[in-house]
Amino acid sequence: MLLRNIRLTLAYDGTNFHGWQRQPNAPTIQACVENAIERVTGLQSTVWASGRTDAGVHAAAQVCNFITECPIPCSNLVKALNDVLPASIRVNASSEVAAAFHARYNARAKVYRYRILQAPVCSPFLWRFVYHYPYALDCTAMAKAARLIEGKHDFTSFAAVGEEQEARRQKSEARIGRAQAQGMVREIFTSRVLSRTKNSMLIYDVRGSGFLHHMVRNIVGTLMEVGRGKIEPDEIRRILKARDRTLAGPTAPALGLCLMRVEY
Repeated sequence: MLLRNIRLTLAYDGTNFHGWQRQPNAPTIQACVENAIERVTGLQSTVWASGRTDAGVHAAAQVCNFITECPIPCSNLVKALNDVLPASIRVNASSEVAAAFHARYNARAKVYRYRILQAPVCSPFLWRFVYHYPYALDCTAMAKAARLIEGKHDFTSFAAVGEEQEARRQKSEARIGRAQAQGMVREIFTSRVLSRTKNSMLIYDVRGSGFLHHMVRNIVGTLMEVGRGKIEPDEIRRILKARDRTLAGPTAPALGLCLMRVEY
């Protein structure tokens, strides 16, 4: 039968999952989606995502793709998959794409949003999707520091410990033509801190060519140190140049982070 390359756009609440990537003894988004596809199509398929979200991280529009011989029309596939997926994972769109399309390697940019709730009390209907921090933060200083993240930099200072292993893996893949070797260098197109006083929400929006493991959460943790007055905004330049994780702030909790959009 004719092989089809199917692109899915997913939304999910990552609270009860150990991230995207399939693991042997823990629930993951990838495992749920692959199991749902097998139930619907009767065929096993590997699903490739634009990137591997961490445990507890959410997505509004994660993009993934899989190869299948299944003839089910894409419009019917959306309903069929949603019928068997848990309510915390939804397929919002499905389309047939060119055989060469790969959700990860063809992605040109990703947009993440981190939300910090500063209200005295966090609603039980909101706690899964925000970091509740009901203490003073200097939003102006944070916004100034955030803009210094923009541009092409080596983000070692904002990477997870052991991220060098990921950089080596990328270089290995580049040798077989599957990825562009970029090490710890990424380009950030926009980096903004916004304050919404009406609902006591502080929002960090970042759009970049790609992100290292924990990179956004480490940036947020550092920006919060700026907001607390423990780091001067201009220190961001020094932290970037030093390529030293110990100089940046702590890793912000996963629950406030959401993958908003993937661009191709």
